[in-house]
Amino acid sequence: MIRTLALCALAALPFATAPAQANPYANKVEATVLPGWQNERGDHVTALRLVLAPGWKTYWRSPGDAGIPPEFDWRGSGNLEGVALHWPTPHVFTQNGMRSVGYKHGVTLPITVRPLEPDKPVELRGQIQIGICKDICVPVSLDVTSLLTDSGAKNPQIAAALADQPMEARKGGVKDVRCEVSATGNGLIVRAAVILPHAGGAEDAVMETSDPQVWVSEPVTRRTGDTLWIEAEMEHVSGRAFALNRSGVRLTVLGSTRAVDITGCPAK
Repeated sequence: MIRTLALCALAALPFATAPAQANPYANKVEATVLPGWQNERGDHVTALRLVLAPGWKTYWRSPGDAGIPPEFDWRGSGNLEGVALHWPTPHVFTQNGMRSVGYKHGVTLPITVRPLEPDKPVELRGQIQIGICKDICVPVSLDVTSLLTDSGAKNPQIAAALADQPMEARKGGVKDVRCEVSATGNGLIVRAAVILPHAGGAEDAVMETSDPQVWVSEPVTRRTGDTLWIEAEMEHVSGRAFALNRSGVRLTVLGSTRAVDITGCPAK
């Protein structure tokens, strides 16, 4: 079984050409793989460059209620232990009163590929599904294949995309994080108090959990002084009660001057 290092549905290498009958919107996105390198662990560091047709956008790992979550299947790959996608800072879009989180025009998505045997090539074979959106939002399914061999020097475009990720909490100025959890009829309400400097402009936030079976609503945010309050509802997709893993709660604060990634939300 292939071990996934991170849930990265867009972690794909060159897109194979999708059959025309598969989806008439498949030609709205083009993808190429940028030349990369192997790091000191023997992992391949590469990147997928997505270019969208004018006016179209695609989605971040947590796309919002109006978005389509990316998905992938790497079964059939050879010499592959795991794949990790490093998500650059996304943008928040509002369309028809609904919010989505993602990228417009295009994006460079850095990828780390860990081989089972570092001295041998990795043959990636995957099926991926991404959402793209203009006036309508549609899924695009494509088969992907790529052979990764020993590669060369660091690519500055990939390095720039890696640097464009949200800052980790301490570097982003986070002083403290506390969460209050209360039950509702169908789930939970999570209220997070994050002490950090203003991120600039109209701050937004995304709240996620480590359990993909837990739905999280669009957060409501407000700021009082140095504290950013983030509140969201959670429900299990089965409708059953569930226990929240606080260490698996992930908050991303998005502002005009910086973005900050916060993992874990201990009790107040």
